Amino acid sequence: MAYATPSGPPTGNPIAVVGPQFCAPYPVDLIIAKKLMTLAEGSFTVSDVNGNIMFKVKGSVFSLHDRRLLVDAAERNCFRVIQILTAHRRWEVYRGDSSNSKDLLFSAKKSSLLQLKTQLDVFLAANTKEDVPDFKVKGSWFERSCTIYLGNSSTIIAQMHKKHNVQSLVLGKDTFAVTVYPHVDYSFIVALVVILYEINEDRKDDD
Repeated sequence: MAYATPSGPPTGNPIAVVGPQFCAPYPVDLIIAKKLMTLAEGSFTVSDVNGNIMFKVKGSVFSLHDRRLLVDAAERNCFRVIQILTAHRRWEVYRGDSSNSKDLLFSAKKSSLLQLKTQLDVFLAANTKEDVPDFKVKGSWFERSCTIYLGNSSTIIAQMHKKHNVQSLVLGKDTFAVTVYPHVDYSFIVALVVILYEINEDRKDDD
């Protein structure tokens, strides 16, 4: 499968949604592995290509609202993802462990109600009108081939792809890779992957 040449945002304009500490001047490859569900939580680990844990995504399965919390390797809270039950299904992402409107980082919703392919519109907190998305996600979660674009442009900021190697055979089909382009907040990309996972789980339930 051919991948687009990494273009990413202009060097002088890093995309730091959660924080500039998550922006690197080079492409970052993230390996995302879904851990087995337990009664308490279903979670992911996010590591670099050498297997070093970078983030953990924790979530409560039996809760009124779907909430997932992303923590770094030192267990510090980075952000919280909350699903809002609306017709389009909407997700809001807050800084740390907050759910206060002043700590809203961004929100995402399905581009349309009926979708064969995945399409998400993503709006930064400052974009209150939501006329034009700040980012778009397009592709197929089932094939693990989603691409994240800057707004309505053709500028790619991250790509998800299947991971084919010995490690993925050991870890199973719920392991895949995401390439985040230079100067793009990779924790923000992880949040979008969590939301894509939630959409896929909804679809299994014919929701």
